[in-house]
Amino acid sequence: MERVSVSRVRPGVSRARPGLALLLGVAALAGALAPVSLGEAAGAEAAGEMRAGAGRRTGSAWLPYWGDTDAAYRDALRHASQLHTVSPFWYEASAETVKGQPGAGSGDIIDGLHDAGIDVVPTVTETLDAQAMADLTHDPKRRAAHVDALVRMAESRSYDGVDLDYETMAVTGGKAARERVRTGYNALAGELCARLHARDKQCVITVLARVRGSGEVYDYEHLGKVADRVRIMGYDLHWAGGAPGPLSSKDWYEEFLRYATDTIPAHKIEVAFPGYGWDWTVGSRDRAGHLTWQEAEALRKRQGADYLFDAESGTPHFTYRQDGRDHEVWYQDAHGVREQLPLLKKYGVRGTGLWALGFEDPDFWAALRGE
Repeated sequence: MERVSVSRVRPGVSRARPGLALLLGVAALAGALAPVSLGEAAGAEAAGEMRAGAGRRTGSAWLPYWGDTDAAYRDALRHASQLHTVSPFWYEASAETVKGQPGAGSGDIIDGLHDAGIDVVPTVTETLDAQAMADLTHDPKRRAAHVDALVRMAESRSYDGVDLDYETMAVTGGKAARERVRTGYNALAGELCARLHARDKQCVITVLARVRGSGEVYDYEHLGKVADRVRIMGYDLHWAGGAPGPLSSKDWYEEFLRYATDTIPAHKIEVAFPGYGWDWTVGSRDRAGHLTWQEAEALRKRQGADYLFDAESGTPHFTYRQDGRDHEVWYQDAHGVREQLPLLKKYGVRGTGLWALGFEDPDFWAALRGE
């Protein structure tokens, strides 16, 4: 299934771009955040969950740099007993530089997460397409400069590692360019992971699901050898630029988990669930609108639409009509996670992830606990 710019609801890639005022507001908010204790963030109930949840930290989650970053941060603290890692979506790499997004490197957030026992492994995305990335990674000097920039970023704060989330190279260019990227990215990942490990830092690689022609740029076997964890984005089976349908499905999970566990040790695999959905205008070529779980449920109730659950995929959906146009909304909630989670258990995968903090059904965490 061919897609363009698949996974992240972030400005300038594949999702709606927030205005300048919003970005400035986010930067100001992130800079002004004061450390928040677990008790302040979540109250006595969450503190009790923390004490009871020792040893249950099998999850990771991304923290966006846009929107309500304070709420996302508090969401992480509230569920610290289940999170071993949070990856703030803070950095973007070009050929030889790594730039920070608004609010990147906030010491208050880093310290607050560390105080809650959560590792901070920031995410780095890339701006280079397949051809440009192939050229860079096959040039030893340019590749070394790129790795140097990533290592400098990792050492610039008290980070616990790096999450390399390079997707543009996976959804652009032709087959020949992507094959060159595959071999070049192997070299890049190997060198970066070795450098990070020498500094006692983690090396995490985020990838598309390898199934139905998607994600072929990622050499799962090699990445599974050099990285500490490989995060598989278990979402956007149907995406904003395509036809309406579930963001994930049980048979899709079955397919990519079978391949992943054949090539990567199961203990290194994390499967990330979506905490969001898409609102398609039926018959339109416009991109679908992004909705968090809360926004999707609010829209459904406002429109008086029935909650429908597709048992085959394991995802909720609903339809409504507005301004003479039919809309179809697919998203994910705790019910769906409970339906899909047995697929991970079947293949011996305990690691889970969430895109993204502040987006999800609050009951998502109980679903992961098997409640």
